[in-house]
Amino acid sequence: MFSVHAWDSKGKKHTVFVRVEHEPKSDHHHGLQEDTESQSFSDVPLLKFPKSLAGLRRKKREWIIPISFPENDKGPFPKQILRIKSNYIEGNDITYSITGEGADQLFTVNKLNGRLYVTKPLDRETKDKYTLQAHADSLGDKENPMEINVNVIDVNDNKPVFTQDPFIGSVPEASQIGFEFMTVTATDADDPETYNADLRYNITRQTPETPNPNMFDINPFTGAIRVNSEGLDREKDSEYTLEIQAADEQGNGLVCTGKAIITVTDSNDHAPLFEKNSYSVTVPENKVGVVVVKMPVTDGDEPQSPAWTARFRIVSGNRDGFFDISTGPNKQEGIVTTVKPLDYEENNKYTLLVVAENNIPFAKPLTTSTATVIVNVADMNEAPVFHPEEEMISKPENLAVDDKLIVYTATDPDTAKNQKVIYRVGNDPAGWLKVEEETGQIKVRSSMDRESLLVKDDKYTALILAIDDDQIPATGTGTLVIKLTDVNDNAPVIEERSIRVCNKESVPVLLSVTDKDGPNFGAPYKVELQGDSSRNWSAVMNETKTRINLQLQTTLEYGVYSVVMRVYDNGNKFQDNTVSATVCDCTGQDVQCNVKAVAGFGLSGILGILGGILALLVLVFLLVLFLKRKRSVKKEPLLTDDDIRDNVYGYDEEGGGEDDQDYDLSVLHRGLDNRPDVFRNDVAPTFMPAPQYRPHPANPEDIGTFIDDNLKAADNDPTAPPYDSLLMFDYEGGGSEAGSLSSLTSSSSGDQDYDCVSEWGPRFKKLADMYGGGED
Repeated sequence: MFSVHAWDSKGKKHTVFVRVEHEPKSDHHHGLQEDTESQSFSDVPLLKFPKSLAGLRRKKREWIIPISFPENDKGPFPKQILRIKSNYIEGNDITYSITGEGADQLFTVNKLNGRLYVTKPLDRETKDKYTLQAHADSLGDKENPMEINVNVIDVNDNKPVFTQDPFIGSVPEASQIGFEFMTVTATDADDPETYNADLRYNITRQTPETPNPNMFDINPFTGAIRVNSEGLDREKDSEYTLEIQAADEQGNGLVCTGKAIITVTDSNDHAPLFEKNSYSVTVPENKVGVVVVKMPVTDGDEPQSPAWTARFRIVSGNRDGFFDISTGPNKQEGIVTTVKPLDYEENNKYTLLVVAENNIPFAKPLTTSTATVIVNVADMNEAPVFHPEEEMISKPENLAVDDKLIVYTATDPDTAKNQKVIYRVGNDPAGWLKVEEETGQIKVRSSMDRESLLVKDDKYTALILAIDDDQIPATGTGTLVIKLTDVNDNAPVIEERSIRVCNKESVPVLLSVTDKDGPNFGAPYKVELQGDSSRNWSAVMNETKTRINLQLQTTLEYGVYSVVMRVYDNGNKFQDNTVSATVCDCTGQDVQCNVKAVAGFGLSGILGILGGILALLVLVFLLVLFLKRKRSVKKEPLLTDDDIRDNVYGYDEEGGGEDDQDYDLSVLHRGLDNRPDVFRNDVAPTFMPAPQYRPHPANPEDIGTFIDDNLKAADNDPTAPPYDSLLMFDYEGGGSEAGSLSSLTSSSSGDQDYDCVSEWGPRFKKLADMYGGGED
């Protein structure tokens, strides 16, 4: 007998007593036929329905009785597993039944004696527990249901199974002993809480067995495979196959086998090696980006892997950073290039020490490979260098022609050659400068103007050339920036050139005044009316002295009047400005100019006049056609087409000249080709930009300045046509290839007969009269 305690949701304790009884084999029930099953009743437990104590009878709570039964039992079946018994008097008719999982199929009950049977073997891996409800009914009075849990006891009926076969793993060849790199796992369907699923792992074989048969070891509990010995070498054995085993019952039970394939991966255990230990090369000076040398290497690691890819460093000889080294496209070549211009005069030889490494560190200590590169610098003709490259000076804009500006010189870097340097003006857009060839003295060639369009922010920029006398001359350039200081060389100008006003109650018109000079020679301005303008008009400056208030003072007839005003700047530089004023027949500021009708002519009269003019134009056109047709009668030419004369060309149309004749101008170049320092004007220069021309001025009074500025620009435009005429020639020299012509003399001897000349026709009549007419 035992008791079972239970607590409800409020914490109240409830207790019942359970008594288990075993009945003898000869038990009979109300005269029914005895159970013929051979199983001993004493071998199975007897479960009695619990008695309900007064006040403790509960229908909502059932009593749970656990029963265990092994899986894969051999029978015979049906096989009794327990007996249930009611608390009612044995003599009463009692009926037993079960409900729940597998009731009346997997489990059955004898309705008369309550014996519970299992009908076939159970499988824990399919279902490990069954829940049944036992019922007892006696003449309509029912026992409370009793819950029975049948737990299936596990037996070792499943062997382990590997989760995959084969297992794939990899290990670096430079791995240390004890390095775990992969794990194999197996599962067992048996109860994990028993030894039936307690697995152990081991390695049974290794292929290949080099360098020794125990290169790897396995953790028997976790299945982790680790390195067990040194000597892995991908280049010799790149792959291993392990036969592995998993056994349950701590390695003493059921066994399964599988394979693990291990790939030995490359480690950086080979250093790159230079194919040559030393290089000697020559590079020109002053060149950047020149390939100095290419240095190939070899590497025993796996191609295209990070352990095989080489990288390079210059470890000595490159203190000033003239060189750089990079890896070539094939990843096995170092390329040395120049990143700064080399100077033969400063250093004509460099010795570089280059080391080769890999993209990843070495897996173990290795000796790196080095190579020496001797770089010899070749001397080249360098262009002269101006000091500074850009020279800025400040000068007044009104310097006189031939005034000195500055001596701007350059030095030749080729000090060993002792070359001579001459100077020229390279780009002078306005043509204001000239330079002395020998000294570099720059002077004023023509008057400078700060207000020119070629001056930006008061600065004028010119290019000066320095040329050495090498066989292949080198040219250096320097920039001369002239900051032109302002002088009062421009008078004020009124912007508005025409206005309209009413002749009655006229209001003032505001006129704008500008001055090309700087602010030091601008406002405040003064204005004075000139001539007859002062009789009818008034002109005064506004409060800021920058604009003029012009107002009509008298009533004038409708018409156009010229108002002349003299405007002064603060330096008393003045200029007379003429404004065209249209006086309209209106009042105040509402200016409306209506053109008066021509007196005495209506619309019909105007149309008649226009018709007469048109008729006159038609008559003139017909007369011109008649005269042109009359003159088109072809006259006999002075010379016949078959007449051949030296250097006589006939033209029937306007034009001609040397463009119509095939002249050989190469002889004219003979002198210039021997004088490269003389510029040729027959071809457009390519190194000089075209000057900027001044646009058409808005003020008609500026047309003179406009013409002068553009004339100067055109005179100095190196790209202006024509290019087919040589403007400069060299001295022809003595000695003519034609020889002397002094032996050609005119003879007055009468031995020559010129009578035949008279037979040549009328064109030679004059010549026949001169030579064939005797002494006369």
